[in-house]
Order: sequence, then C-alpha cells, then structure tokens
Amino acid sequence: MHAIIVSAHGGPEVLEYVERPDPVPGEGEVVVDVAASGVNFIDIYHRSGAYPLDLPATIGSEGAGTVSAVGPGVQDVKVGDTVAWASVLGSYTEKAVVPADRVVPVPDDVPAELAAAAMLQGMTAHYLTHSTFEVKEGDRVLVHAGAGGMGQLLIQLAKLKGATVYTTVSTSEKEKLAREAGADEVLRYDDFAQALRGSIDVVYDGVGKATFDGGLEVLRPRGLMALYGAASGPVPPVDPQVLNKQGSLFLTRPTLAHYVAERAELLQRASDLFGWIEKGQVRINVSHRYPLAEARQAHEDLAGRRTTGKLLLIP
Repeated sequence: MHAIIVSAHGGPEVLEYVERPDPVPGEGEVVVDVAASGVNFIDIYHRSGAYPLDLPATIGSEGAGTVSAVGPGVQDVKVGDTVAWASVLGSYTEKAVVPADRVVPVPDDVPAELAAAAMLQGMTAHYLTHSTFEVKEGDRVLVHAGAGGMGQLLIQLAKLKGATVYTTVSTSEKEKLAREAGADEVLRYDDFAQALRGSIDVVYDGVGKATFDGGLEVLRPRGLMALYGAASGPVPPVDPQVLNKQGSLFLTRPTLAHYVAERAELLQRASDLFGWIEKGQVRINVSHRYPLAEARQAHEDLAGRRTTGKLLLIP
C-alpha cells in the first residue's frame, strides 16, 4: 500500500508518498480500505511541528472507507462495513488502522467520500453550536471565514438553530458561497468589528491572530469567543483583564477530541450529522479532490487560501 509519511517537520515538501507493508490490526483495531481522507488545517499543524508528532508519522485525522480486517476483541464492527472516523492520526493512506471504538457506521444513503468530508468539520460544527455555546433561536452569531468548509457548516448549523448569522470573507466569490450556505450578512475582514461592535452573542473563530481582537470587540456583555483554530497564525498571550473591560466576556479554546471522548457522544454527534445530510438540511461542499500522491499540492492550496469548501485526498 501507499501512504503519506512525515519524517521531519517542515513545509509541504516534507510530505513523502511512500510504499509500506499492508497493516495488520491489533487488539481492538480495524483496518479500513480508505475511500477518501479529509484535508484539514490540523494536518498542516502536524506537518509543520506546530503540533509536534513522534516521527516518522502518517498524518491525516479524518477518513472513511470499507473495513477489510478486524483485530482480536472487536465485536461491533465487521469486514465489509462502511465506516468513518475523525481525530485519529494516520488517515493519509490507502489502508488505515483505526481503533474500533473510534469508527462510526456510515448510513447507506451517505457515500463514503461524503462521510470523509463531513466528519471532522461536521462534528466540530456540531459541538461548537450545540455544546460549547448552545445556539438558540434569535441569537446573533459571527462565523469567520464563512466560505471555507468549516465556515459553511457552522453557518448551516447556526441557521438550523434559528440564529441570525454574520460572516466574514475576503472576496466577492467567497461572499456568494457564504450566502448560499445561509449567511444573513456577509462582511469583509477590515470592517466587521466596526459594523458589529457590541452586538454578537458568540464568535466562532478559526482564523486566529488576524481576527481575534476584532472578535472580542463585537461581543455583547457576557458574550463568548470560541477560538477553535489559527489559520492566520496563533493568537498572542491575552491579558484576562481585557475580558473584564469588554463586558465580562467568556473565552474558550475547544478541540473536537474533548467533545467526542466518550463513544456515546461520538456516535450521537455523527448520527445527528449524517441525519441532517440524509434529509438535505446540511450540504457538504467538496470543492477539490486530489490523488493521495498530490498531498503536497493540497496543503499548499489550503494554506494559501486558494480553496473554498472541503478538500479530499483520494487513494
């Protein structure tokens, strides 16, 4: 089989397309013939060393496919099942080894590629809108980077909950995508803070350094900032007194792993997500598909903000 290996942290050039022996599942594990792997900013953080890994490593944190082997002790997953997973390292490969308690069943009506595209960003959008800040009808929500795969999902889920959704984009083309996802008002990054000052209940920020200060400015008293990523770079250290001065604000830096730590919660979030997809209530915009061997190009395009929607690697 082939896989993408990182032997040293660095830029896209460190992604190596190599041949490896077919894996054998261990206790409590399954081997999945991968139909598609999702490409996400966390993969860039793993590759670059922003989130250091024990090297060499196969990166990629999301995928879907067909179970081809099960290890000892696996009872609820069988060969031939279509499954998906997220927050499990090692998905940039033709055959992935995944803990059986971390895979979820994919409904017959959801293609495996679509499941791979939905898992990490979809469940992240789920916990952000249903748990980190439980969006209610009438809430005013700001979603940064509304044309990206994550942004489009956050917009859709916030609208399902009855919120008024504002979002930021950088171009007219991206504005069109954000509006198609359901955004009520689309702003540019250089004027959103002034336009929304003191009026927003929750800010969902995956951009980081470039938008963080403005995001605090737009929050109402006791509003919440959910900083879930740093596409523009990490946010500098924050003086907690700033939160006091700007209205007793709340700030959290959540991550998906802590919101799917229990299997029951993982299954519930995935079930909700696939149910919305089956009913047509949530649309997954897969904008680019790359052969697995072209992982470098996928990383360059994602980091260069040359894409919208979801990126997939196809073995």
